[in-house]
Amino acid sequence: MITLDGLTKRYGEKVAVNDLTFAVRPGVVTGFLGPNGAGKSTTMRMILGLDNPSGGAVRIEGKHYSQLKDPLRRVGALLDAKAMHGGRSAFNHLLCLAQSNGIPRARVSEVLDTVGLTAVAKKKAKGFSLGMGQRLGIAGALLGDPEILMFDEPVNGLDPEGIHWIRNLMKSLAAEGRTVFVSSHLMSEMALTADHLVVIGQGRLLADTSMSDFIRQNSRSYVRLRSPQRERLLDVLHEAGVGAVEARDGALEVDGTPPERLGELAASRQVVLHELSPQQASLEEAFMRLTAESVEYHAHSDRPGGAVPAGEPPAWGEGWQRRKGA
Repeated sequence: MITLDGLTKRYGEKVAVNDLTFAVRPGVVTGFLGPNGAGKSTTMRMILGLDNPSGGAVRIEGKHYSQLKDPLRRVGALLDAKAMHGGRSAFNHLLCLAQSNGIPRARVSEVLDTVGLTAVAKKKAKGFSLGMGQRLGIAGALLGDPEILMFDEPVNGLDPEGIHWIRNLMKSLAAEGRTVFVSSHLMSEMALTADHLVVIGQGRLLADTSMSDFIRQNSRSYVRLRSPQRERLLDVLHEAGVGAVEARDGALEVDGTPPERLGELAASRQVVLHELSPQQASLEEAFMRLTAESVEYHAHSDRPGGAVPAGEPPAWGEGWQRRKGA
């Protein structure tokens, strides 16, 4: 388990990480989310002892990373897939890591096979594609068969097959009771992978909760109804004290009433329904709502004045403008 207690990091007057307190527990995949500049990479670097905190503490199974004996056997991490000697072959890169941590040579071949790089084991890393470099970095994280694994943007550069593979790998590692901590900007992938979420913004903790609770707490849930007997359906809902609003496509949207209850109301008055569907925001929508005030940069839209209407994401490809006060 990884525990952070009031963890803080300052660079001059800039507070990159601000009093973070949370725990990353074994047996689940914990997703680490936040806008660019939120402090995610700095936090992960402090966990691994690569940056020193300005305040607070971070512990791995109760110890600072520097106190761990044979650290690769305790913690495996992928923070930068390019952090390797490009002149070494994939095999020799991993062999150097293994020898420095007392890991048997046979383990190198095992992890190369796990990540699908056996065929290129003797090729120099400098000739690897981004995706191959990611796989080699993941192999390095797995080398010591550690109980704790940390991945920063692990799907970067991977093809669809590779993304599917790393997703299932992280789930299987957590199912074995290991601690898996993963940071990613791909919300759709995080929604399929993570069980628990830690969300930060401008260095502060915004959420520490399960995936389902995060979406429920930060989004609107409602039920869509469509019927050829629309006016009669409205009367039935009104008589039952159920409020409904009209959607742009003519469907009705109902908040606060379970779909089972709505179906029973329609059936009791023989109202035909063409649609009865619960609706809930995606992880991306919930994330954007929670972190709206923590985004350091917003894009201009092509609308007059550059304003982005509430509820709409900023336009990409436009000029960038730093948030006020930044």
